[in-house]
Amino acid sequence: MKRPFITTAIDIGTSKITTVITTQDEDSKSLRVVGVSSVVSRGVRKSQVVDIDDVIEAATESVEMAERMAGFSVKDAVVSVSGIHIESQNSKGLVAVQDAGGEISESDVARVVDAAKAIPLPNAREIIHVIPRFFLVDNQDGIKDPVGMSGVRLESEAHLVTGSSVNIKNITKVMSEIGVDTKNLVFAGVASAEAVLTDTEKELGVVLVDIGGGTTSITVYVEGALSYSGVIPVGAKNITNDIAIGLRVGLDSAEAIKRALPPDEHTIKALDPKNLNAKKAADEIDLTKFGIKDGPKKISRKAVCEGIVRPRLNELFELVKKELIKAGVGSKTPAGLVLTGGGALTYSISDSARKVLNMQSRIGSPIGLSGLVDEIKTPEFATVTGLIMLSNKNTNNNSAVSSMPKLNLSFNFGNFGQKLADLFKSFLP
Repeated sequence: MKRPFITTAIDIGTSKITTVITTQDEDSKSLRVVGVSSVVSRGVRKSQVVDIDDVIEAATESVEMAERMAGFSVKDAVVSVSGIHIESQNSKGLVAVQDAGGEISESDVARVVDAAKAIPLPNAREIIHVIPRFFLVDNQDGIKDPVGMSGVRLESEAHLVTGSSVNIKNITKVMSEIGVDTKNLVFAGVASAEAVLTDTEKELGVVLVDIGGGTTSITVYVEGALSYSGVIPVGAKNITNDIAIGLRVGLDSAEAIKRALPPDEHTIKALDPKNLNAKKAADEIDLTKFGIKDGPKKISRKAVCEGIVRPRLNELFELVKKELIKAGVGSKTPAGLVLTGGGALTYSISDSARKVLNMQSRIGSPIGLSGLVDEIKTPEFATVTGLIMLSNKNTNNNSAVSSMPKLNLSFNFGNFGQKLADLFKSFLP
């Protein structure tokens, strides 16, 4: 029996480090989750590595737990990258079709994409993605796949995502130290979009807002093509911090209180308005349930929601609004807003988004995987799900992220024994 194809994704975030291992049989296109692990992130601040030893320790724990669940070791993985160092721009490329008969080949497409990424960059920055938006053949625009068409002049417009060389090297070093080769680095916003957006939303034009612990990633699709990518330095932890300060409780208690808000708000709306005692009970938060013994035992849910959470959400979406205006894409997204990431589970977040951005909005949960998906079917696991899906597309040569740069990874002598053992095992029956 042939061994199934194995794909591993590692999402290094501010709040958690998640590892997901999937398998895919040759005769089946479905991706089956066989190992998953999520541990509290350490050494990461606003999606950037600030203490490499702590990140190595947390990543090792996450990978080893997923390996034990799956029953085999991880050799390589596709890894997420984010942070305020992420920037994007749209670039154009132009080449002459090589075939004398004027038929465009895959090599012509590769050349025009390479031409599009030939832009001046500072020494401290690297290209992470070159994503073709559309092609022009003899000035005919809007072409998604020009291979096989006739023409003499081929142009492309591509979306380039760039990042800090230092941050990229830190992430690849973490992977090298734990004995995992970095197959590709993927911007977290692009990965989340793959997991939660529909083709219809992309064609109409849509804004994806992935709210993580320390940062919020924004990706915008216009007419089916990725048009803008960016990161703002505000995330769900800002809300947790405000609750902790306002109620004078610990961060763990503040996070528990924040997560307790959404379902209880629905309870309040469903109550009989004549039942005043039930309404009063529903509007109270019992702090003793969260292990808080000092201070008041009960507080008003409305005071927390309207006095702390909503103002912070409004501030977040005002920053998103500024980014959309700066990119000039705010009026080109009739499909509205899709919210994902752990912060999308915050109380009344859709209402705040609609009021500030004047767009319809929905909460996006990841789809596309089977197997052990119960643990990763919520919005906070959108990025790691998208990493798996994009890696699988790239392997099948159908990737939307088609021109990822090769990474120069240094050999880690400390893992030589393990690598040698893996080599011997590959020859065993």
